[in-house]
Amino acid sequence: MRRGIRILLILIVVLGGLFVAVDRLAVAYAQSQAAEKLQSMKGLTDKPSVSIKGFPFLTQVAARDLNDVTVSIDNVTAPTASPGSASTGGSDLLRIARFTADLHNVRINSNFSGAVADTVTGTALISYSDLSKVASDQLSPVASGVTVAYGGTGSSGQGQVKISGTVHLPFLGSEQVGGTGSVTVRGSNRVLIETPHGLSRLTRAAGLSWPVSGLPTGIWLSGIQAAPDGLHISLTGSEIQFAE
Repeated sequence: MRRGIRILLILIVVLGGLFVAVDRLAVAYAQSQAAEKLQSMKGLTDKPSVSIKGFPFLTQVAARDLNDVTVSIDNVTAPTASPGSASTGGSDLLRIARFTADLHNVRINSNFSGAVADTVTGTALISYSDLSKVASDQLSPVASGVTVAYGGTGSSGQGQVKISGTVHLPFLGSEQVGGTGSVTVRGSNRVLIETPHGLSRLTRAAGLSWPVSGLPTGIWLSGIQAAPDGLHISLTGSEIQFAE
């Protein structure tokens, strides 16, 4: 009797180990396929990272309901608009150094061609060197050598950015201006950087404003923070649809 029980326990352990191995192989394959499809659909230069959380994975697939999925994309670009413009278009491209999204309760449709995430939270990191390129291009008619850098924390304890550049004045020559300004989110997808008084007075632009475009419908910007390594943008959304 004891020997029979021992053999049964060994079989259970072996089968359990095989199930775990098969489950992990399946999730690794699914993550790789999802990353390749996302790269192809979005025309991404770098292959994104897809991580499907929860165990076991196979039972989640059978139920067509994934608990949590994390997607990370490096070096993605978004079109921008001219500063202060209400337009969401623009020929300039802003590079987002890293975009990370956490998808919660992802419901897969019956033919596995699309899915809906109940909620999405995420972050986007924009470096100051990339911000400087866009700011310089957008202010090129009136200013040159525009740079954006971390400006430390203000009196409110929030991070600020430091903007400097050379403003060209008709008949008067050039003037070097600079200073710190705050960063805020306007509307559902627009970033606003307050320009220093000297620069805003001479360029007649109260701030640099552009949209973060290309986000899936239903995702919006919920916050922004200036940090030493760049601007950290918070994203949130609900009932986000994904389809081929």
